[in-house]
Parts: sequence; C-alpha cells; structure tokens
Amino acid sequence: MKYRLAFSLLMSLLLSSLMSGWVSYVNLGLVEGFASYWLNAFVLAWPAAAMISFLSGPEIQKLSKYLANRL
Repeated sequence: MKYRLAFSLLMSLLLSSLMSGWVSYVNLGLVEGFASYWLNAFVLAWPAAAMISFLSGPEIQKLSKYLANRL
C-alpha cells in the first residue's frame, strides 16, 4: 500500500505539473504572470490526478499486463 500511494503521488505530481504547464502555455503563451497561471492550474490538477492515479492504478496495471502479453 505504501508503494502504491508513493507511486500515485509521484506520478501524478510529474504528470500534472507537466500537463498543466503545457496546457497553460498552449492557451496563454508566455505571458506576464505565466508562472502564477501555471501554479493555479497545477494546484487544481494535482489532487485530482493523485486520486485518479490511486484509484485507477490497479486496473490500469492489469490492463497493461494483458496488453503486453498480447503483443
């Protein structure tokens, strides 16, 4: 359980920071105050990403194993 929680938090941290930065850049460009817009998007995205990662992780892992064995 500790591993699953740590993995979910770290993976969601990485993905939500990169994705919120990317989407902020695509929508706004490098405007003044970009970091503030990005940080606001990140603060909203990370908790959602962490919960989604934690709750869907086991099923996604099963699906990944299934698909990897089929290829």
